[in-house]
Amino acid sequence: MTATLTTTATTRRSTGPITGAGLAATAVAALATSTVAAAGSAAGISLDVSGAPIPVSGFAVLTVVFSLVGVALAAVLARRARQPRSTFVRTTVVLTALSLVPDLVADASGDTRVLLMVTHLVAAAIVVPTVARRLPAARRD
Repeated sequence: MTATLTTTATTRRSTGPITGAGLAATAVAALATSTVAAAGSAAGISLDVSGAPIPVSGFAVLTVVFSLVGVALAAVLARRARQPRSTFVRTTVVLTALSLVPDLVADASGDTRVLLMVTHLVAAAIVVPTVARRLPAARRD
């Protein structure tokens, strides 16, 4: 008599690769945005908005906060969206575009507004592709 052994493979979607890559990208983006802000300031661009200066460290802090929101979004989409990668990219492109609106209307000089927008684009250019590469194109259910 021959016994047949069957095994059932269960796949658990892990957000580890997404989270790890997202955290690394967040750190790089925070350094990059604060470097851009410092370089802009050194080049004579004011970091004043509504008469109050934005500290260079503030660029890093806000980059971390909003990048972590993006990483959390990616983790949720990895579990819930039918096409996590394209949903994440489309969503973050729209959110990045929306993040530029306050900069356009800020009570600041034109150079300052451009610098603010550049920092948003730099952060997105680092975080979005890094995280998107870790997301599956389609979910397997």
